[in-house]
Formats: sequence, C-alpha cells, structure tokens
Amino acid sequence: MSLIPGVIASGISGHLGGNYYSIATQTLGSATSTITFSSIPSTYTHLQLRGIWQNTTSGNGYAAMTFNGVTTGNLYSGHVLYGNGSSAGSNTADGQNANLFFVGSSAQTSSMMTAGIIDILDYTNTNKNKTVKILYGYDTNGGTYTQELGLASGLFMSTNAISSLTLSLTQGTNFAQYSSFALYGVK
Repeated sequence: MSLIPGVIASGISGHLGGNYYSIATQTLGSATSTITFSSIPSTYTHLQLRGIWQNTTSGNGYAAMTFNGVTTGNLYSGHVLYGNGSSAGSNTADGQNANLFFVGSSAQTSSMMTAGIIDILDYTNTNKNKTVKILYGYDTNGGTYTQELGLASGLFMSTNAISSLTLSLTQGTNFAQYSSFALYGVK
C-alpha cells in the first residue's frame, strides 16, 4: 500500500485512488524526438502527466507541449520560474511551441533524470482556453548543472477539447532512452 495518495507501483494500470485513473504510459526503448499520447478519452475533468526525462544533447534544453497536432497559429504561451539554491531566474515563450519545462541533459550524469508533474486543467471544457501547470526538479550530485527546481505555467489559446498531446524538444535533439511519461485522468 502506498503512503503517498495517488501513487502506486509502476506497471499497474487502472484506478490509483484519489480520483486518478491510468490512461497510458510510455517508456522509451531508445532515444526519440517526440512523445505522443493520442485518442485521449474525454471522460475526465483534468489530465496529469508524470514523467522522468533526460535530453541526449549536451547542455540545457527545453521541451514544448502541443495539443491536437496544432503547431501553427501562435496559440501557445509559457512561463517558468526556477532556482538552483544560489540563484533564480525566469523565462517566457510565446508562439507555436512554448517552452514549458526544463529537460535534463546527458552531460550532467548518465544516471540522473529530471522528474516532473504536468497538470492540464479542464481539458474537455469547450467554453475556455486550456491552462497547464508544471512542477519539475533534478539534482545531479555535483554534475555540470548541479540542481534545479522549477514551476512553470502554459496556455493553449483554444476552446477545443484536447484529444492528443505531443512533447518535443525546442533545444536538444532527443529524449534519452528510459525517459518515461505516464498520463492520468483526474475526476
């Protein structure tokens, strides 16, 4: 039995308790440039995407999230606040692919990944634009980019219900092997 509400052992699908329901999980067998969740059911109020990931390119990298295959029209906006224990910063992005969260780099250490939780609120509500909130962090035990904790928000300026989402890199080449994302429906 889990001591953390809504969290259970990997590989078990179905109801997680706390109104979280497993929809799909993707763990990369090899590096890839995009990760897509399609045919998302419209039976939930919100979506939550949990992940661990790494970038195959040396240095920092950002990932973009797009919905329903929409990559034109300047419909995305993103904001991030981050800190590493000694300094803080922020970034904004507007355009077709907004920078939504940091992607850990293989230059840090090969065994350390970034972990994060992405909430997509009211994804089926056709009366409002869609908002996203993201919490991420990593610690490399003294690697090139030692540690970072960030909070980000995003906006998809469309009232269309979300039926698919795609993650891709705006800086960097691929998500590294063993990066893993799990999509949940929240009631």
